[in-house]
Amino acid sequence: MRGAVAGRALQRLGASVAASPGGTRVRTGTGALLPASAAGSGASTRSRSTSSMQGYSELARERSKTVTSFYNQSAIDVCAEKPSVRLTPATMLYSGKSPDGSHVLSSAKYLQKELPVRIAHRIKGFRSLPFIIGCNPTILQVHELYIRAYHMLSDFPAITDQETEAQYSKLVQQLLDDHKDVVTMLAEGFRESRKHIQVRLVLKSPVRCICPRAPSGRWSHSSLSLSTQPEFVGIICRRLSPKKIIEKWVDFAGRLCEHQYGSSPRVRINGHVAARFPFIPLPLDYILPELLKNAMRATMESHLDTPYNVPDLVVTIANNDTDFVIRISDRGGGIPHSILDKVLDYHFSTAEESAQDPRLTGLFNTITNSGPQSGPMHGFGFGLPTSRAYAEYLGGSLAIQSLQGIGTDVYLRLRHIDGKGESFRI
Repeated sequence: MRGAVAGRALQRLGASVAASPGGTRVRTGTGALLPASAAGSGASTRSRSTSSMQGYSELARERSKTVTSFYNQSAIDVCAEKPSVRLTPATMLYSGKSPDGSHVLSSAKYLQKELPVRIAHRIKGFRSLPFIIGCNPTILQVHELYIRAYHMLSDFPAITDQETEAQYSKLVQQLLDDHKDVVTMLAEGFRESRKHIQVRLVLKSPVRCICPRAPSGRWSHSSLSLSTQPEFVGIICRRLSPKKIIEKWVDFAGRLCEHQYGSSPRVRINGHVAARFPFIPLPLDYILPELLKNAMRATMESHLDTPYNVPDLVVTIANNDTDFVIRISDRGGGIPHSILDKVLDYHFSTAEESAQDPRLTGLFNTITNSGPQSGPMHGFGFGLPTSRAYAEYLGGSLAIQSLQGIGTDVYLRLRHIDGKGESFRI
């Protein structure tokens, strides 16, 4: 009786029962004869497999709901629609410092309202990326950092006194430390995505939406951390000397170049070398090492046969009532016509081409991936375009003039924060 019931059950599964001297056997769909016990075991396995698949599907659905709710949050959507309140540096400069220290408290209150809005704008930028790029693990990691930062800042209680201001300042500093490698991670993520999509066509808008304005939070928060420095009002140096800041980065780039190549170009600074005016040094601390490293690298690579006899770099400072210009001139052979229009595009880099020169083996990767400020960005093709984004964010420009066969002039033009022209906002 039990054998007949088993046979009917198996027939429903597409098998047939056959009698044999060795006991009941089952003929499968392929014609093979199996013992009934083995066939029953197979049916049981299929049943368990079906149950497992159903459980996996339910788990996947739950996970999908969790992921969707994490990345799509109505609070962030609402905040992202709010306009950011950007201040002019002149406002920050002339509001000055209050004798009782209340300016620190008012700055912290401004940041508490403003930072979540700006972070929400960045998150919106991530959501606008093409799907294949937005799913890149490195890009997702950065995206999640911003979502985490948004909630940590939004959930912080209202700042009412110096104690809560100090706690908020500590939180912002912690988040800044967590985000210190964000631009490098974005560059790596976009580089990984190049094999799936023409990133060059995508980067012109989303990266400019994600990257260049992110430092505004750091610059604004610096109003808290720099409040004790007498030369500063927040992030603004009252009497910035372009010559001194250029000399600082010339020394950095020169030591790096000399360590790797055995020599470095001499740098001459001329023009309005005595100029002093109020300005924000932080963007110059990013842009100048990028431009100087590029100029020194081009000079050394175009004179590899005579590394101890290379042309000088000339840095010229021009100051006027509206803006100031820093020109960096090298004699590194210029930029070829074929790539001149690409050097300011995100993700364009000549690093791979230079590394193929046997005379640079072991040297190039180190010189392009060293340095405290911007070294890691060099090989990714983010250095120059991000420098230009910073310059434009500050109401200025970054332009390149190349004399093929001779050298290149780079013009960094930045608007005065208290000049005759309209001031920029940060």
